[in-house]
Amino acid sequence: MKNMEIKKITSESEIDACALLMSESEPFVTLKLDYEKCRLGMKRDYNEVYAAKVNDEFAGFVVLMLAGVLRGYIQTICIKPNYRGQGIGTALLKFSEDRLAKEFPNVFICVSSFNEGAQKLYYSLGFEKIGELTNHSIHGADEYILRKQICPIVDFKPNN
Repeated sequence: MKNMEIKKITSESEIDACALLMSESEPFVTLKLDYEKCRLGMKRDYNEVYAAKVNDEFAGFVVLMLAGVLRGYIQTICIKPNYRGQGIGTALLKFSEDRLAKEFPNVFICVSSFNEGAQKLYYSLGFEKIGELTNHSIHGADEYILRKQICPIVDFKPNN
């Protein structure tokens, strides 16, 4: 998308804007993630948060997790409703893959079983389902663990 930039978020007001958007958006509403839970999820020391801006207007964001069991994990991606379907989610995913591929041989993301639009996007970008967490966040919905492999771990050389 023209006139779009992705930059690291550093201010509390930017975190607040992300948390508000997330807490008012699907699938996070169905998953019962309120504003405070959304905000806390972004503030971990091992997370990086990046905003997508179109013509200097906040359009969405992504949260990357750089530590833990699934290091190289796209924890959250969220796009403002009026910017959906314009390639911003795809751009944030590709940006995230490039960022994570510098340090990790795999990129992981989870998607809710009821979030068919996101599943379609992730699969179209080369992610593959590698696991399923039954009733993980709420009863009646599963989380699918997806992975995009850069290379086998034995062949990986960090480039950071």
